[in-house]
Amino acid sequence: MQIDLDALFAHAPSPYVLFDSDLRMIWANDAYQKVIGRPREAFIGRLVTEAFPAPAASVSERMLRGSFRRVLETGEADHLPLIPYPIKDEDGRDVERYWSATHTPIPDAEGRVEYILQNTMDVTDLVRGEQVAESEGLARSAAMVHRADAVATENLALGRLTDFFQTAFDQAPSFMAVLNGPEHVFQIVNQAYTDLIGGREVIGLPVRDALPDIQGQGFVELLDQVYRTGEPVSFTGMPAQIQASPDVPPEQHFVDFVFHPLNDDTGQRTGIFVQGHDITGQKIAEAELTARRDKFRVMAQTMPNQVWTADKDGGLTWLNKRTYEYTGHREGELYGADWARVVHPDDIEGTQAKWAAAIREGVTYATEFRIRRNDGCYRWHIVRASPLRTRDGTLTGWVGTNTDIEERKNIEAEIAKVNASLEARVERRNRELEELYAALRQSQKLEAIGSLAGGIAHDFNNLLQVITGNLQFAMRNLPPDSAARERLDQAMRGVERGATLASQLLSFARKQPLAPVVTDLNRLVNDTSEILSSAIGEGVELEIRSADGLWNTSIDRNSMENALLNLAINARDAMDGQGKLTIDLSNAELDEAFARTHPDAKPGEYTCLTVADTGCGMTPEVLDRIFEPFFTTKADGLGTGLGLSMVYGFAKQSGGHVTIDSEVGEGAAIRIYLPRSREEEQTTRAVADADLSGGSETILLVEDDDEVREVTVNMLGDLGYTVLQASDANEALDLLAQERAIDLLFTDVVMPGETNGQVLADRAREMRPGIPVLFASGFVQDAIVQGGRLNEGVQLLEKPYTQLQLAQKIREVLGSDGVAVSVAAPDAEVVSDQAEGAAPTTQTTDSPRVLICEDDALIRLDMVEQLREAGYEVLEAASARAALDWLRSELVDVLITDVGLPDQTGEELAQEARAAHVDLPVIFATGDVDVPSAATLGNCKVLSKPFGSAILQDAVEEIFISRGRNAR
Repeated sequence: MQIDLDALFAHAPSPYVLFDSDLRMIWANDAYQKVIGRPREAFIGRLVTEAFPAPAASVSERMLRGSFRRVLETGEADHLPLIPYPIKDEDGRDVERYWSATHTPIPDAEGRVEYILQNTMDVTDLVRGEQVAESEGLARSAAMVHRADAVATENLALGRLTDFFQTAFDQAPSFMAVLNGPEHVFQIVNQAYTDLIGGREVIGLPVRDALPDIQGQGFVELLDQVYRTGEPVSFTGMPAQIQASPDVPPEQHFVDFVFHPLNDDTGQRTGIFVQGHDITGQKIAEAELTARRDKFRVMAQTMPNQVWTADKDGGLTWLNKRTYEYTGHREGELYGADWARVVHPDDIEGTQAKWAAAIREGVTYATEFRIRRNDGCYRWHIVRASPLRTRDGTLTGWVGTNTDIEERKNIEAEIAKVNASLEARVERRNRELEELYAALRQSQKLEAIGSLAGGIAHDFNNLLQVITGNLQFAMRNLPPDSAARERLDQAMRGVERGATLASQLLSFARKQPLAPVVTDLNRLVNDTSEILSSAIGEGVELEIRSADGLWNTSIDRNSMENALLNLAINARDAMDGQGKLTIDLSNAELDEAFARTHPDAKPGEYTCLTVADTGCGMTPEVLDRIFEPFFTTKADGLGTGLGLSMVYGFAKQSGGHVTIDSEVGEGAAIRIYLPRSREEEQTTRAVADADLSGGSETILLVEDDDEVREVTVNMLGDLGYTVLQASDANEALDLLAQERAIDLLFTDVVMPGETNGQVLADRAREMRPGIPVLFASGFVQDAIVQGGRLNEGVQLLEKPYTQLQLAQKIREVLGSDGVAVSVAAPDAEVVSDQAEGAAPTTQTTDSPRVLICEDDALIRLDMVEQLREAGYEVLEAASARAALDWLRSELVDVLITDVGLPDQTGEELAQEARAAHVDLPVIFATGDVDVPSAATLGNCKVLSKPFGSAILQDAVEEIFISRGRNAR
């Protein structure tokens, strides 16, 4: 079948293009060229994917290829109601557009698909909701809906070419008809044409008979002209009076149309193809819009303000006379984007950005900028614009006004100038007050925590005193190599650790008694450098810098050394053992401004010690809590959180101040300001070790804690003293009033009631002038301390104390050497090889073997003894590394590990142990509630500290029973 596509569709307003079976574009009509914006030579002869490439595997490519494939496979038409497909614009840029298309097969003589005819419509503006002519929008919307309906129901069967044409005609968004012969007899009409003429049946009728109402309007004459000359004609917006029946009045329509001649194979004229669009709605809307626009412009011309309108994209389309008079421009010179020509250069960027945002969001526009007057002067205007919308909400344009606010701006500038200095002063003062209040809150918080910590330390020291005395008595008659002696030694070391913790708490609470001496801080730091270097390790470079003429300061040297060591260790941990530690000594004068922002600081002269590291630094949240007791950022088991608290308390108790500067990734610098001393440096003489000595004097012991008093009585009696006991000050005063010799008053400082140890001492001196007084306390109160230092002449023995310390202090207060006492003294501290991770020779027994990994020597020793007494062979390690050495060299039946170890966590140790021994049971002993690895690894138990011997043994027993083996 031969088809003259040029005769049918060349000048049709609806786009058509023809593909061969390879999807090569071989023909297209004028409307298709227009809609894609390219000439024929740009795409004819090319594959559609070459002419119009889409991103590989994109939705656009899959939809188009799928439609072509269905047509080629089924031989039936396929519809794409809506397909996004980008094409390049005139500048070569890809522009996303939306199409509605129908692909109709044209078979060859054997029924195979030889060609595919595509009828496509550009519906981009409909999809984006842009304003289009109503008739055009309705027509294209109808096409989309029609195609969507076709896809939703079934692909139309087009067996013959005639059926295809009819279907294509009916689906076309424009009206179409085919007229035969010189009488223009209707052969084919589509639904759009039928709707236009009021539903009349016209097939088989000449135009003059079918549509008598268009006679005299020029349409029939144009048909005759086209048929006679063979030249197509087209018109836009042509009026037409259509009367569907004699019973109804004529209706006014406006149409765009083309009359195109049709020829047969011999070139003879056979008919005319009619195609067009009913644009009546568009014409009516345009007329209404014109009327409204004229009305608006008449009103706008009478307004005193500048008034303007813009299209939906923001380009100016009209300005009133006031605008032209002000700017001096002629009509049209500021249209589009040229309005920016009169905007002040400093305002243009912000103004355009706000205008673009308002257009994008479709919201009211309001801003202020300067507009150039016709004399070149710029004046401030407030510019407002409101969006114009259709009834369905579609944005169609903008209307705006410019109002001169130059006078208002001048007044605002004057007011701002007057207020500027005042606002700056208020803002500066507010910042100072905020900083002051923040520092004050932090100081009050630390003060409250310090009071609590001091009270806890007092009670804790009393408990430690009872334990210390009883441990010493328990060790008295034990041979040095006994197992019980070893355990008591470990317990004594635990007491010493507890005493250290209590001392740190007291330092933070500023209740630690200090013995300050005038000190050259440079000499003290350099004398301590070897200890510091050992503590921080070889990976940290230590640099000590000191200013010339460094001032002396009066401090407790032991406390200063401890503070410096704590700072160095913290710095080392912050640097993970690699970096640089700088200790800088300098003179500093703190002024009133510094004191205002640091409530605890006082203006004056200070010696400043700065410890700076190159570590990880601290966040603001950590800095806020860094001096709180027990606050630490270290892993469990690697720090008590008391080191910096002790430093803080020591500095405050010494009359100084502490600051810290740090940022994440920038390291930290801690500065300790210590008051300047104008005295010469004092030298101290080391005290030689003394033997245990006692005497026969009578001592009045005053202690409210029954257990502490009992232990102390035994210790004094063991030294040969006669002891009188009193549980409070009233009892002591009664004893002092009696006619009996009392050589020393030994009293606690903190006691219940109104009479504390200092008051008791004063009363005692009144009753017995010259009586020596020795105070004992784990918590020093202000009664015997001024400014963190013991009052003149006060003798103090800090709890907890040993019998040797007690004996030496009493002889010091009494002023004589006393009598040597022969009692069994505790041996020197023994350090277990196992605690350091060494692997001693193990016993060879048939007992089940348990490996205990615990860094706390007291806890480890206790667990070892419990399991050995229960019949187990026990290996012990103080670190994960030592435990792994045991596992590599010995067979182990059960691993018991603490979670917080010094070199890695117990969970990591368990994972490494399981990698080597997949069936090894593991018991986690921890103070934490949750141990995630226990569930992950399986065959694990968790014991929560503290636990007793029975619980530990039951846990081990259950593991062996579950493995089908006797525990012992």
